Amino acid sequence: MKSSLSAALCAALAVSSCGTVRESRLNPFNWFSSSTETETAAEQPLRRNEVADPRPLVDQVTGMTVDRAPGGAILTVTGLPARQGFWDAALVPVPAAEDEAPADTLVFDFRIARPGTATPVGTEPSRLITAGRFISEDDLKGIRMLVVRGAQNQRQSRR
Repeated sequence: MKSSLSAALCAALAVSSCGTVRESRLNPFNWFSSSTETETAAEQPLRRNEVADPRPLVDQVTGMTVDRAPGGAILTVTGLPARQGFWDAALVPVPAAEDEAPADTLVFDFRIARPGTATPVGTEPSRLITAGRFISEDDLKGIRMLVVRGAQNQRQSRR
């Protein structure tokens, strides 16, 4: 009797020290799944007082991962431009608007700078470009989906 009571008490203490379930890895709604590809809509027109980023969108978004990091997550995206020499890749947040994505979605444009001179097309592996962005836990609160847009497609990852 003493041993079963001791074991039950130890188990109760161990479980109670785990913290809240919403922050646990056991919670299936706690993290993002692998990304899926969808077609992209045409670029939205600029609203008043919005400054345009002069860099074009990458042609294709080929890969997307969301990795846990202390204090948030690291979003890493791989894209395929039309030719070699593109540089200055960045994931630019798209401002939330009532008519675009739902409130529980973060949307990023994958922007890259054009090369200064004419460059060859080259092989696909030689054209790949990667960009990353840290997203804090505060920015992820209430977010169910991350979307990264390119010129021809977009990738999304759901919680």
